[in-house]
Amino acid sequence: MRKRRPRVLVLASTFPAHPGDGTPEFVGDLAIELAKTMDVRVLVPAIPGADKVSTYEGVEVHRFRFFPRKWEDLADGAILENLRGNWTRALQIVPFLLAQTISVAKHLREFRPDVLHVFWIIPQGFTAYLVTRKIPVLLTTLGGDLYALVDTPIRPIIKRIVKHAKHTTVMNEEMKGRVESLGISPDKVSVEPMGFDLSGIVPHTVRDTDTVEILFVGRLVEKKGLTHLLNALKDTDLSYSLTVVGDGPLTEQLMQQASGMPVDFVGALPKEELRKRYSQADVIVLPSVKAVSGDQDGLPVVLLEALGSGLPAIASNLSGIDSVITHEESGLLVEPGNETELRFAIERLAGDTKLRKKLSEEGQRRVEERSTPAVGKRYAQLLKKVAGQ
Repeated sequence: MRKRRPRVLVLASTFPAHPGDGTPEFVGDLAIELAKTMDVRVLVPAIPGADKVSTYEGVEVHRFRFFPRKWEDLADGAILENLRGNWTRALQIVPFLLAQTISVAKHLREFRPDVLHVFWIIPQGFTAYLVTRKIPVLLTTLGGDLYALVDTPIRPIIKRIVKHAKHTTVMNEEMKGRVESLGISPDKVSVEPMGFDLSGIVPHTVRDTDTVEILFVGRLVEKKGLTHLLNALKDTDLSYSLTVVGDGPLTEQLMQQASGMPVDFVGALPKEELRKRYSQADVIVLPSVKAVSGDQDGLPVVLLEALGSGLPAIASNLSGIDSVITHEESGLLVEPGNETELRFAIERLAGDTKLRKKLSEEGQRRVEERSTPAVGKRYAQLLKKVAGQ
């Protein structure tokens, strides 16, 4: 008799309405890998333009409604940043939590999963904590929720949620320490960043150039640090052009700041188009900072994608980022928010083709073990272990 495949119910908030619509796809990419050996169902909130039930490259996706359709945009992007961008979205929080709780309970009855893979402590981890004590939970925190919330008055709630999980994965060693500070045993926390999809990568070729093509990719929010990059470029004599890929609540403010500069805001791009940008640019700059709220990046998937294509990178010296970039070996690191240092790094890399070639080659080598297939296998093993199989 054929053994039943393990069933995984994935709970998340950030998920594309359609493949390639510009929304980060790391949850979907991982779900595709898990589906090779497990039965996977994804449950995510409704967003504008998304079907209530659909498939994502063969993976079953269900969405729950929680607010009148005209204003139902709390999960369209990053929830925390959406709330900071427009405080009236707070009206959607209680209906969101209620609808998510009802929907999770419904899918637990219908799908009968062996294990839950829950992305983000709040709100998905909170719902899992409320709804089930019998089904084991693998909790994955990407950084924003942990950094922004762990040192706030809701710390006791965060602690309960993480203790409820059978295991927690984080993006870097600093995050692991923060989780352990909640009283979690070190053997119940592991560093396992999201992977990146190698399929369709367009190889980057380092070239001599008079005008350096700079690429920025990310949500237009405080922690991504675009304002610091714009300030750094205002004081340079370098011949350059900057392409900004992404959107977010700070779009208009940043466009005003860039007025008169050779900067092109192109919005969020599908995966295929973004990969063309990696091949066409000369350097990618990810000037991440710690936001006033405490939020910061863990290990941006876009950095892995860019390095995987061979695009030289300049990034902030933050935990997680420094796990793939060693200064002057696989990229250049600058102190977060240091605009003078950032400008110097851009000018240096623009004028040194030999260094760009070195960083390109080493960057590609560093990320080989972080591909989605490799990460997917490790997560599948971990989920089966958490499920007791």
